[in-house]
Amino acid sequence: MKIRKMLVPTDMSELSCLGVRYALEIARELSAEVIVYHVVPMGEDWFVGYEKHGPVRNLLANEEAALDKFLAEKFAEDIKPITIRQKVEIGAPHASIVEVAEREGADLIVMSTHGRTGLSHILLGSVTEKVVARAPCPVLVIPSHKRPTEATRAA
Repeated sequence: MKIRKMLVPTDMSELSCLGVRYALEIARELSAEVIVYHVVPMGEDWFVGYEKHGPVRNLLANEEAALDKFLAEKFAEDIKPITIRQKVEIGAPHASIVEVAEREGADLIVMSTHGRTGLSHILLGSVTEKVVARAPCPVLVIPSHKRPTEATRAA
């Protein structure tokens, strides 16, 4: 299977940088296109958190600018040789990610995960788990825990 197009969901957190960075490295090696995708979550308390943004069109414009800034600040050197598109939408993150992967014909979804377990996983659910269960293509999940480096293995 040739990977030509990757969907990379981000909430613009430090954790999501892991998934974006991984995807950019893969894209560079495979000459693949990357779609960096941000979903503005919409739930019961949605209007409380976003009422200060005004109309939805303003919210989307603000989030698009924030995504652009996020990529420029965190990945300026990494994105130069790669074809990248940015996409911002409002919706339920897991459902929106799956829908965009289908619509765009993504060959791979690359995303970070908090790796929560126990009660916090049961209460919060897992966007990543829901995406994996419904995705139309393979999903590469980048865990949040630190991997041992050569220095820590030797110690």
